[in-house]
Amino acid sequence: MKKPFVTKEKLEEIADVYPTPFYLYDEKGIRDNARELYEAFSWNPGFKEYFAVKATPNPFLIQLLREFGCGTDCSSMTELMLSEALGIRGEDIMFSSNDTPLEEFKKAAQLGGIINLDDITHIAKVEEAVGYLPETMSCRYNPGGLFKISNDIMDNPGDAKYGMTREQIGEAFGIMKDKGVKRFGIHAFLASNTVTNDYYPLLAKVLFELAVQLKEETGADIRFINLSGGIGIPYRPDQQKNDIRKIASGVKKAYEEILVPAGMGDVALYTELGRYMLGPYGCLVTRAVNEKHTYKEYIGVDACAVNLMRPAMYGAYHHITVMGKENAPCDHTYDVTGSLCENNDKFAIDRSLPEIEMGDLLVIHDTGAHGYSMGYNYNGKLKSAEILLKEDGSFQLIRRAETPRDYFATFDFCDILKKITD
Repeated sequence: MKKPFVTKEKLEEIADVYPTPFYLYDEKGIRDNARELYEAFSWNPGFKEYFAVKATPNPFLIQLLREFGCGTDCSSMTELMLSEALGIRGEDIMFSSNDTPLEEFKKAAQLGGIINLDDITHIAKVEEAVGYLPETMSCRYNPGGLFKISNDIMDNPGDAKYGMTREQIGEAFGIMKDKGVKRFGIHAFLASNTVTNDYYPLLAKVLFELAVQLKEETGADIRFINLSGGIGIPYRPDQQKNDIRKIASGVKKAYEEILVPAGMGDVALYTELGRYMLGPYGCLVTRAVNEKHTYKEYIGVDACAVNLMRPAMYGAYHHITVMGKENAPCDHTYDVTGSLCENNDKFAIDRSLPEIEMGDLLVIHDTGAHGYSMGYNYNGKLKSAEILLKEDGSFQLIRRAETPRDYFATFDFCDILKKITD
């Protein structure tokens, strides 16, 4: 059974100050997790985590991760701007984008970030945007086909829009080397949210073998290999959490078997984890406000898909705890819904839960990554506040809730704006 990282009493205390719905993050859990990641990969002196900003673009949380040495993985202009505002520059930024506007390549180069190319045609795009190729660059690899662990299909890279073919990445390295690039990196993302200790070691083997081949073919000085993201979290209570130490040990074994004999024992390893870094350490807190008894039993809450769209978009499972009833029997079956004018605005369908009464607080688990950041304003709904639960038990507002003025702010050229917001 999943247990919330916060008590009902603390949630009621927070809700007295900041009305539901709101996102809550666990400072202690985030710190412990980041510390364990760096300890697990401490055998690689150059190891660095580039936190995927898209997962949770909150400066307070990014600063917290920075204390452990994390950089930022950016994929857009505003994510680069956020990094810059936090004083993050140089090779503490990894810029991994696709279908990239020229001005974003230019901004990444101005900040001194590492540009990770998604396609061979982007070599010319960087030259056009920047005027030259930076001395350190990376390329994203897509081996095509299905990515399997034993007989289990993990994902289908061949159907993904990301990365270069084997032939293209070899050609790209040759072109970039001829144009003055001195230091190279390799990157790949072949599966999403894997709940297995085998994914990273297998991915590492693929990339390590590719690195040896590319060095032999092109003479490129390969300085880092970026294992990207893909380490998942156990959304369902019957799933086992990944063991990051076993994962790192498996990567080390492949490193020593493939890179070290090839004279590449100084290659740094990078990761770009978002979900793994913050997913379990955030929750969406909402309150039951309506009930409906028709062909099914419905519980309406004050959050909706605007606050968390993963269930509506993907049919994703998020565990729900009715606070104060953790040990009560789950003898009621509900659809837990939001108030959008869309029938897929449901956090749970036919979910067995304790009896829910109006006013009960519900915790929707594992929303610390790809939760708030995927929000939107459909139906004129406003995005909620984000709050950090500090290690000492205090709590801090780290993003205020949106207001109607925020919603209408982009009409600043329109005379009617004053009437709406007065």
